[in-house]
Amino acid sequence: MIKLSRMADYGVILMVQLARAPGDVTTAADLSETTALPGPTVSKLLKQLSRAELLESHRGTKGGYTMALPAEAISVADIVCALEGPIALTECMTADGAICEIEALCPTRTNWRQINDALFEALDRVTLHDMAKPVFQPRLDVPAAPAEAVV
Repeated sequence: MIKLSRMADYGVILMVQLARAPGDVTTAADLSETTALPGPTVSKLLKQLSRAELLESHRGTKGGYTMALPAEAISVADIVCALEGPIALTECMTADGAICEIEALCPTRTNWRQINDALFEALDRVTLHDMAKPVFQPRLDVPAAPAEAVV
């Protein structure tokens, strides 16, 4: 199974919450309460996102975090890379290009590069603005459940 880490998932949740209130200074405690994520985890993620220059940290009594860029300028790939490092499906796709025992003979390396690039491009196309939109849309093509007979 290929899946994002819990921390990357939580990071996207936090960024979406911040994107829904652009310009507002929001504290880690407020984000923890709003998202129901543990406070220490929220604080850790906010620091990482700030170091990656996706958030701005404001100190003082009215301190907290704000978006460093417009939501349209931040992609899901930006958030994942900020928290997890470069996206790499296999070891040979990592930035350090770890050497594999069969690298010289590997018949799939170029194909993995193509797949890795496609995944990165897909995540890079989805912006924080897209993620912050309301997602619930009733499906009109699903037939209504039949009414149960009363006995």
